[in-house]
Amino acid sequence: MTSLSTINPNLHSDSTALSPTLTPSELHQLHGFWRACNYLAVGMIYLRDNPLLREPLQVEHIKNRLLGHWGTSPGLSFIYTHVNRIINKYDLNAIYLAGPGHGAPGVLAPVYLEGSYTDIYTDKTQDTAGMLAFFRQFSFPGGIGSHCTPETPGSINEGGELGYCISHAYGSVFDNPDLISVVVIGDGEAETGPLATAWHSNKFLDPRRDGAVLPILHLNGYKINNPTVLARISHEELDSLLRGYGYTPYFVEGEDPELMHQAMAATLDRCIEQIKTIQSRARDDGDTTRPLYPAIVLRSPKGWTCPQELDGHKLEGSWRSHQVPLKEVKQRPEQLQMLSEWLHSYHPEELFDDNGTLRSEFRMLAPQGKQRMGSNPHANGGLIRQVLRLPDFRHYGVDVSVPGQLEVSNTYPLGVFMRDIITANPHNFRLFGPDETASNQLQMVYEATKKVWWGEYLPEDADGAELAPDGRVMEMLSEHTLEGWLEGYLLTGRHGLFSTYEAFVHIIDSMFNQHAKWLEISRKLSWRADVSSLNLLITSTVWRQDHNGFSHQDPGFLDVVANKSAEVVRIFLPPDVNCLLAIANTCFKSTNQINTIVSDKQAHLQYLTMDAAIAHCQKGIGIWEWASTDRGVEPDLIIACAGDIPTQEALAATTILHAEFPDLKMRFINVVDLLALQQPSEYVDGLSDRDFDGLFTTNKPIIFNFHGYPWLIHRLTYRRKNHDNLHVRGYKEKGNINTPLELAINNQIDRFSIAIDAIDRVAKLRVAGAHTKEQLKNRQIECRQYAYTNGIDLPDVTNWRWKPLD
Repeated sequence: MTSLSTINPNLHSDSTALSPTLTPSELHQLHGFWRACNYLAVGMIYLRDNPLLREPLQVEHIKNRLLGHWGTSPGLSFIYTHVNRIINKYDLNAIYLAGPGHGAPGVLAPVYLEGSYTDIYTDKTQDTAGMLAFFRQFSFPGGIGSHCTPETPGSINEGGELGYCISHAYGSVFDNPDLISVVVIGDGEAETGPLATAWHSNKFLDPRRDGAVLPILHLNGYKINNPTVLARISHEELDSLLRGYGYTPYFVEGEDPELMHQAMAATLDRCIEQIKTIQSRARDDGDTTRPLYPAIVLRSPKGWTCPQELDGHKLEGSWRSHQVPLKEVKQRPEQLQMLSEWLHSYHPEELFDDNGTLRSEFRMLAPQGKQRMGSNPHANGGLIRQVLRLPDFRHYGVDVSVPGQLEVSNTYPLGVFMRDIITANPHNFRLFGPDETASNQLQMVYEATKKVWWGEYLPEDADGAELAPDGRVMEMLSEHTLEGWLEGYLLTGRHGLFSTYEAFVHIIDSMFNQHAKWLEISRKLSWRADVSSLNLLITSTVWRQDHNGFSHQDPGFLDVVANKSAEVVRIFLPPDVNCLLAIANTCFKSTNQINTIVSDKQAHLQYLTMDAAIAHCQKGIGIWEWASTDRGVEPDLIIACAGDIPTQEALAATTILHAEFPDLKMRFINVVDLLALQQPSEYVDGLSDRDFDGLFTTNKPIIFNFHGYPWLIHRLTYRRKNHDNLHVRGYKEKGNINTPLELAINNQIDRFSIAIDAIDRVAKLRVAGAHTKEQLKNRQIECRQYAYTNGIDLPDVTNWRWKPLD
């Protein structure tokens, strides 16, 4: 037998299974299925007609625009083909995640051949006409893209942005004890930060109750125009890297298909048996030692099986095969001939019958029914999603007899609520956060569960560390990994919440962006079942980051959220506990959305009874009658607000204005559902023009005290009639180590600035209010001086409570 080391001199035979595993018939079947995949992948990129080359290839058979990526596709379909074999051999429940970007041809092809694609897209039949339709739609207007988009059956990882495949894979197997997620990591993708941290996910996997992830690092050597880092380090260094991450690596390396099939089959058998042994020891013997799961390194040529050279330049095994290896087939006859020879090299006449259907000897390799990876219900998680059991959120609220008197941490009762959610849902709800669960005042969840920890334990861990192998709180100081875990968890049918500091939620900006796009497309696919919403709790917010300083002051994530389609995103700014609980309850029940909840963890004044909070949150925007003086008449001034501290400062401003100008007619409006400021054409729950004009008037000054950057409010309201009279106060990048009030003064969201602004905006006060205005400026100076002298705010500011308006 020829050793694989004769193909790759760097190969170490002790890390590659060399004994033949496949019988001649099995090898024939595997290789035939893979050849068919490669033929289809090339056809997707090039062909608009003559799908099975039943006539000589002509220029008119070629697409006018050649789009797509060939380089990673043969490796992806090679792996898919071999996973089909082990699904049948071991009766596995498995899904497939393709990390390499633009790798869709290598996944679409086997999904089509196994029949899953035809089951959903019934015009893509298993015949010549269906194959042609399949080819024509690829990277074509009105068709499908070159990533494993939501339109791809079996996909939960898009791959358009690199780095998230491992975290998605681990998220998919948490609480799925029978599932194996086979995840392919591109060697370009392996250079990303999110991917590097995601390798550590194995430290959070419980073999007793979770499934398993089989990572396959695909080294084909090149990115779009550069070599990849991991493909150019020594075998020993790469082996040490993976062992350092906590894996047992196995290497399959070469280019000869027959040898590679044998090596891959033997290696996969060994990995599956190792996974089964790990799970058996944990489940049957109670072994809680952190296991070393297997991982595979597959080293194969870039663009495997494409033409060797073009114009004296290397193609196969080179970066030049990354995208479209032959770019001028319509302009250069010699390239058209090369393409014809390339396609014929797969011998389609041996693979497909006269009808254009894959011959049964190869088709039998694919599993049946739901065991096909394109039809596995875990990759369409809404099919297996169970409704979350929610206790009555009303029982966790605070008793508000008089507005603005009681101070409570807004997030603490939410933690109590989630404690009981976890108790009621012990297998399908998890809380995610980067080392901040207790910091964010959610620590009551520890009465129901602990933090997952499969690392070493020290004696002091018993004193409040809240660690346990079977915990349901996921903490790791990588927002990327946490977000990926949660996305994978949700897309496979479960529920959860991710809490994080406001300034650093930006770390997942692009992950949020990709998930929003995934949901938007999925909502348009009738076969994609509804999945639980992604719930983000943004806390430790800008207005209570006076102690951490400028680096921790950034509310701009809301601007990122508002850029996305209002079909899939929501922004909630509950002013108090009861509103937060009502909003959280709604979010936990929702599907196909990303809910962003902004609520600080510090103690804040409480304003609404539970019944009032429920009604207020259902409306999204409302007048607070008890803080208004315009009942029955037109107001002179609208004071609006969104956010906990902006609400407090706006309320304090109304008391100042009422004390100084008792006849001033003020209307106080609080906004909980931020996007409701938009019109219904933009947001389903948006205020109609009539309702907006009724609330905000068409000609009176509006002072809007906002949690975030002020221009976001202008973006949402620019089409409203009274926009010219809208004056927004918000964060203006004016911060450092301040007291809370000084930070508010610096950004002009404080009570004094609002009152001064009101005097300037209300015509009858511009002259009459001059004395009051001077007093307010003096108060700001006094507050600053006190803060600089004492390091805290004046007691009458810190201890301010709402006083009913006479």
